[in-house]
Amino acid sequence: MNKIKLTAATAVVFAAIIALLLHNKAQGTAAVVNNIATQYAVTVVVAGTQQLSETVSLTGIIVANSDVAIVSETQGRVVAISSNVGDTKQAGAVLVQVDDELKKANFAAAESNYEKAKKDLDRYESLFKDHTITDSQIENSRLAFKAAEAQYIVTRRQYRDTKITTPISGVVTARNVEVGTMVNLGTVIANVVDISKLKVKINVAENDAFKLKVGNAVAVTTDIYPGTVFTGRVASISAKGDEAHTYPVEVTLANSSEHPLKSGMFARAAFGHTGSAKGIVIPRDAIVGSVKNAQVYVVENSIAKLRSIIVNDQIGTGVEVGSGLREGETVVINGQNNLKDNTPVTVISK
Repeated sequence: MNKIKLTAATAVVFAAIIALLLHNKAQGTAAVVNNIATQYAVTVVVAGTQQLSETVSLTGIIVANSDVAIVSETQGRVVAISSNVGDTKQAGAVLVQVDDELKKANFAAAESNYEKAKKDLDRYESLFKDHTITDSQIENSRLAFKAAEAQYIVTRRQYRDTKITTPISGVVTARNVEVGTMVNLGTVIANVVDISKLKVKINVAENDAFKLKVGNAVAVTTDIYPGTVFTGRVASISAKGDEAHTYPVEVTLANSSEHPLKSGMFARAAFGHTGSAKGIVIPRDAIVGSVKNAQVYVVENSIAKLRSIIVNDQIGTGVEVGSGLREGETVVINGQNNLKDNTPVTVISK
């Protein structure tokens, strides 16, 4: 009887030991499975420094180097026209002739009076030196000469104004009068543009405007000539912005005979900017959240740690990190959507 009891007790003890071993094995297996499940695969990149550079590309309007409205400075009837739309004229060329008969006669009379007054003055000056005439007489002669000279200058100008000329060399883009048209002071006769050189007018955001300098090279392209790049230079940067905080910038470029450009065309200007310092740059894909409140996951000893950073600027597909990250640290760029702070990770590529 005692032997039977001993055997039964031994069986119970062995059963308890086996159950305990099986329980510990199950717990170990579950821990391993759980550990494997929480090891997230991520793609990373090593934060490195590079020369800070970027290209700002903006659309603007091409305008002529000079665009002049030719106005009449005389009154009268148009009697001859020597310009048509599309004509190329040199500076000083006559565009329109206004009736000059009366003005020519007035000028001829004033010229005669001027010549007479000049001779009279020369004679009176000689007599005055010999004390032959009085002070009053020489003074009257001098005043008469000045009056004749003034009248001569006025009538000469009036006569010359009957020939309406262009002050610049360029192409006639408009002509508003015909033979027989009556013109007055200020009447717009024609429009002349100089497109031998061109300007591209662009409004640049304040962040970019302060990176530009007068003389910087600019690559200008148009839809009219795909693949053709025109080289321009920053000519001016306005000291005053508008309500949208943009600053007018003018880029000058020479017109091409092979690929001629016209005033009023759209153009895209690419401003290349290279900074003088180096900075830490990481891909934009590494950012968790917005750029203004940027965070990244940094991998340390296979643990992804969430860290806040400050972004100075966006450079192409990357961002310049101002603070919060050191050169050489490993940053997650893919797979961070599954992560939380201090999550174990498996790096699958760098």
